[in-house]
Amino acid sequence: MVRRIGLTGGIGSGKSTVAGLLVAQGAVLVDTDAIARSIAQAGGIAMPALEAAFGRSVIAPDGGLDRAAMRQIVFADADAKRRLESILHPLIGTETQRQAAAAGKDAVVVFDVPLLVESGRWRAIVDRVLVVDATEATQRKRVVARSGWTPEAVDTVIAQQAPRRLRRAAADAVIFNESMTLAELETEVRGLWKQWTVATTR
Repeated sequence: MVRRIGLTGGIGSGKSTVAGLLVAQGAVLVDTDAIARSIAQAGGIAMPALEAAFGRSVIAPDGGLDRAAMRQIVFADADAKRRLESILHPLIGTETQRQAAAAGKDAVVVFDVPLLVESGRWRAIVDRVLVVDATEATQRKRVVARSGWTPEAVDTVIAQQAPRRLRRAAADAVIFNESMTLAELETEVRGLWKQWTVATTR
């Protein structure tokens, strides 16, 4: 039976919606992006190291990480990006393992990992990889509508993520979430859940 599912997709693909639908089916969600945000909020365990590495310019008025300022720095400087990752990734990894263990050995755990393909290590950790896919034009349109980003800002993020073809090549299943209604998306997720967690037990 499938116990560990790696979920990924480009920005604006609808990955978070699929994650919620999997939780509705009974999965336990471990959201690495949410973990990254929590450790970099005011009082978060990453904040002392982030301030030491990047200075007060990346600290928001509330004491957490100014994500917009940090984004500008790492998009322009590959070394800064590596320094950021060297601080965050070990902490995210530790909390990810803790949450997965807390779910219990019988749980189906979904690891929501935006950079699953880029990291190169998740294939050995999960039983299946599910990719949520959409065209870049649709990704751009969704992110601009929901976040108020400029199209250029969205394109910068897309350019730093794995190309669609590489994500699709790494997948055991792909949901092409281009023009699906929520009901259609739910039907596809339910079918995949049954295939992976029910049919395989017979």
